[in-house]
Amino acid sequence: MAGFIQELLEKRAGEQFPLHEAHLNTQMVRVLRTIGFERNYVEAREQYLFDAAGDRYLDLLAGFGAFAVGRNHPKVVAALREVLDADLPSLVQMDVSLLSGLLAEEVLATTPGLDKVFFANSGAEAVEAALKFARYATRRSGVVYCDRGYHGLTFGALSANGDDIFQDGFGPLLPGFARVPFNDLEALERALAGRDVAAFVVEPIQGHGVFMPDADYLPEAARLCRKYGTLFIADEIQTGLGRTGKMWAVEHWGVEPDMITMAKALSGGFVPVGAVALRKDAFDAVFSNMVRAPVHGSTFAKNNLAMAAGLATLRVLREEDLVGNAARLGESILQRFRDMATEFEFLHEVRGKGMMQALVFGPPKSTKLKISWKLLEAAQPGLYCQMITIPLFKKHRILSQTAGHGINVVKFLPPLTLTESDADWLLGSVREVVADTHRGTGAVWDLGKTLAGHALKIRGGRS
Repeated sequence: MAGFIQELLEKRAGEQFPLHEAHLNTQMVRVLRTIGFERNYVEAREQYLFDAAGDRYLDLLAGFGAFAVGRNHPKVVAALREVLDADLPSLVQMDVSLLSGLLAEEVLATTPGLDKVFFANSGAEAVEAALKFARYATRRSGVVYCDRGYHGLTFGALSANGDDIFQDGFGPLLPGFARVPFNDLEALERALAGRDVAAFVVEPIQGHGVFMPDADYLPEAARLCRKYGTLFIADEIQTGLGRTGKMWAVEHWGVEPDMITMAKALSGGFVPVGAVALRKDAFDAVFSNMVRAPVHGSTFAKNNLAMAAGLATLRVLREEDLVGNAARLGESILQRFRDMATEFEFLHEVRGKGMMQALVFGPPKSTKLKISWKLLEAAQPGLYCQMITIPLFKKHRILSQTAGHGINVVKFLPPLTLTESDADWLLGSVREVVADTHRGTGAVWDLGKTLAGHALKIRGGRS
């Protein structure tokens, strides 16, 4: 007999869009309707979504990376059911739990040089904790972050956000935060030289745009941090836990940071969980005596469901060699995209590592296509990419996204469970859609005109 949640899902099926329009984010509903992404998804398995019509979609967003081990992984589900069935005490608070200790042990086995873990509820909360720990441990107030960087939307994390669209209108933000260009070591050294900076926080590969570091950037940034007494925080919330073909992206450059923030994939996509792994001296500076034992915490952070989800996820990553799959298949996909770039003048560059992939589009050389490009860019920068992501979804049933505001970059962030047949599905679909844009006419350019019209109306205040 179905429970009340199942009854609700069946009785109210298909009402999600009107409910969100009425009670939640109306503008997000408008966006989804405008680009034709309205679907009634009813099931999810591995890297696939299924709608009420029975169509299967290849999910290359993976919940912004949360579903690294695939959706509804049976081993993670089984672990959560075990916890629910066991009637375990959770969040006793005046106690310490076994599962959180075990998960901390497992996390630290993957992070050489780091000795302690602080658990949180999300990536933004993990970043907030890391910034607090850095300030207390160094007795400095400054924080340096990178242009285009993204670390979350709570106030401390937002103050370290390198994209103005997220900051505009929410100021004044926290004092003491300074932005430097990514990949600019001279600018970083100037920012650190005053010896008043507590932390440099950086994504090893920037999520918004999938911007790659120069070969010497992260190692030299770590060296500069050591030179000036600044703590190096690697934000691996999106790049970590196997996404790039290494457990942690910093491993590609041989960097050992003072702290690593993580979240998203750590939960298996089920129960929100974030964490900071850090050096013992920084941790102990904050929790320096019994009076200070409760100076930072989070009510739900070490709940049994979250800890079990993390333990199960790490086990799946190991047992199914998903990090190895991300390295092998991910690099194969990237190389095939690079080969494709030699055929199409709109496709300028391919960026990424492992299962973090980006296609960078730019102005074509031929006159007719160049005029069309300029018209799209005049209406709204980055609009061309919607002519890629929308047909990929509507015609080829591939869910993807643009990689940032106002840039012509399409991003793929698939589950690490992706298969060779999925790769063929992706590559063939992208080839067809990009080829369509090179014809200069047809349905895809009709779509471009429609999108440009919407963009101009919004810009003119007639939305």
